[in-house]
Amino acid sequence: MATIMEIIQGLSQVAANSYDGAKDESGENKKTGLKRDEEVSIRDKRVLDGFTIKVHSGNKMCMTYTTEVLARDLLESKGKFEDMLLQNVADIVSYIKKEFRKVTGSSLSLKEIKETEPRMEVIQTSRIRTEVKVMVDYEIGGLEDIHAEKDTQKDKILKGMEKWLSLTSDKKSQNDTRKVEKNDK
Repeated sequence: MATIMEIIQGLSQVAANSYDGAKDESGENKKTGLKRDEEVSIRDKRVLDGFTIKVHSGNKMCMTYTTEVLARDLLESKGKFEDMLLQNVADIVSYIKKEFRKVTGSSLSLKEIKETEPRMEVIQTSRIRTEVKVMVDYEIGGLEDIHAEKDTQKDKILKGMEKWLSLTSDKKSQNDTRKVEKNDK
């Protein structure tokens, strides 16, 4: 079983290894599941997209995929745009799992939380371009019991505090030159 800290460090390293232009061991561009992985001809503009990972509530992770699309592509997709975005998210999650295994040597289990549906924000940045954010929540599997780990940390802190408090004494320090009053004894 992995600790929360090990998983967070592994996810952090995966995100750090996912920058635009990252190369794998053989010198090839890494395939992260983003649209920017595709070859771009000289006349096409560079695709702007990326993802972030946030771990919260102990065993929950929120993956946010952000991309920029043309307004005409939104209109021409006729309802398939959402499916395309969710497929991109699935590709990114697949990449995260593969890269996590490379970085840590252990597997990562991510299960989509069905109670919270994927959230999408469509923000029109100009008459031509639109920014789209897709946020999907996952449950991280393979973690030790979070509450047991918290209790262990709490016990460790309490023992340290008790040890520190036991070091007190009523003796007067050698360099304390104050006069002792009757009430201070």
